[in-house]
Amino acid sequence: MSKGKLKIATCQFAVGKSVSRNAAAMIHYIQRAAEQGAEIVHFPEAALSGYAGTDFFTFDGFDWQLLREKTRQIMQAARKCSVWVVLGSVHELTEPNKPYNCLYLIDPAGELVDRYDKRYLTMQEMAFFSAGSRQVFFEVNSVRCSLQICFELRFPEIYRDIYKRGVDCVLQSFYNARQSGPSVHTDIMRQTMQCRAASNKLWVSMTNSSAPYSPYPSCFIRPDGKIAGQLNFNKAGMMVNTVDLDLLYYDPMDEFRDLAIEGRPSNAPEVVYDPRSRDITSL
Repeated sequence: MSKGKLKIATCQFAVGKSVSRNAAAMIHYIQRAAEQGAEIVHFPEAALSGYAGTDFFTFDGFDWQLLREKTRQIMQAARKCSVWVVLGSVHELTEPNKPYNCLYLIDPAGELVDRYDKRYLTMQEMAFFSAGSRQVFFEVNSVRCSLQICFELRFPEIYRDIYKRGVDCVLQSFYNARQSGPSVHTDIMRQTMQCRAASNKLWVSMTNSSAPYSPYPSCFIRPDGKIAGQLNFNKAGMMVNTVDLDLLYYDPMDEFRDLAIEGRPSNAPEVVYDPRSRDITSL
């Protein structure tokens, strides 16, 4: 019997300030993903709302009614296509509290079943958003998943916690776009996500806006850290990849990962006690 398989559609498009245009792009990809047999459709950070601080610079006058209307349309598309949707957006709070930068989790019945609110914010984001305080886990086809957002990849402790909670796959949404050109993000974001995958035996779907200039494209990463699929720079697109828990990948940490998490100073079965080992100032 299979341990679990899950087909994920990782989607990117030029996220912008037009909620209606963003919604139309997402409904298009939901339909395409369903036609290709995907079970989860994964979108970038702020994919519906646009990203505060880049696509718009204040929530004053923001059309929350339109955002809710388009969110419901996406929920209807999820139900019609019978797929899960991970939807990047913003969630309004009661004034004077700032909204959340969030991922809505929509099930194949078109119901909003959970919401992940970004917990670790950049200094720029603190001017626009409140920080969340809870992790989100869900299971599809015996594959245990969690949700994360962009900047949180900088904190390895988050992924250690995810590993300890038995997560198999992380769906992480990013918004690094509308920049002037290549940046340090070009060289570190995919690589850091590869490290998080390999160190914690995780499958990863990472999706980013493709609005020019986007310093890195969306990727799908295996538990050994290898990028199994990647979209094109600065170009809208979608790829469907499969999480397959029956597959075994190179994992030299497998026998020792839990020892390190427990705080063991060494993975050796015995500690050597020798006068020469204790004398650290002589040759």
